[in-house]
Amino acid sequence: MLEMQKLCKVYRTEMVETYALRDFDLTVRGGEFVAVTGPSGSGKTTLLTIAGLLEAFSSGTYRLDGEDVSRMGDDQRSRLRNRKIGFVFQAFNLIPDLSVQDNVEVPLRYRGLGGAERRRRAADALARVGLSARAKHHPAELSGGQQQRVAIARALAGEPKLLLADEPTGNLDSQMARSVMDLLEELHRDGATIVMVTHDPQLAARAQRNVHVIDGQVVDIAAELHLGRELIQPGAAALA
Repeated sequence: MLEMQKLCKVYRTEMVETYALRDFDLTVRGGEFVAVTGPSGSGKTTLLTIAGLLEAFSSGTYRLDGEDVSRMGDDQRSRLRNRKIGFVFQAFNLIPDLSVQDNVEVPLRYRGLGGAERRRRAADALARVGLSARAKHHPAELSGGQQQRVAIARALAGEPKLLLADEPTGNLDSQMARSVMDLLEELHRDGATIVMVTHDPQLAARAQRNVHVIDGQVVDIAAELHLGRELIQPGAAALA
């Protein structure tokens, strides 16, 4: 689904080169739910923006659903992003003057979909997140958790291959955060591929796999722990 190899992202000024991501590999299989964690400034957001085709990378290769994006121009990336990626942001990014229904339809308008198809997709997505009864409301009339559910519905309406969530519970209290995570887990069980950036280890533990980012490099914690157990076991057996 998502495959990055030897990927680097370098920010350059006249005097300094700063590596946001440095020569790393990451593979996310179709249907996986992967949490990305790490300290502030470690490269998590850069990883997500590159995965979402919002930012170019300096070197390496990136394949999304089998398509090599390394040599694509901006227009090609925009079309691919619009067809295959859905975004959920910490700040919801809903348009206050539009109804819930219209907010969900906004990305579909950019695709040029007809009104009937937009309404059908929006209604289906809102039903999936349990907000059909709120379709005519405006964002200010909803709780924070409900607004995030609208944002998830907006992403789902595009029928994306990959759902990217950037701190989706960061602006929510603990109860609302659990509700949003319950929904993401449900979507995962239904077959969605999800990559979620979070600072909360308890939320990360609910994902299928945790990838830790440190100093621009990614470390698969599960793999490291598994390797550590394999290295320890022979010594333990010898002492027995």
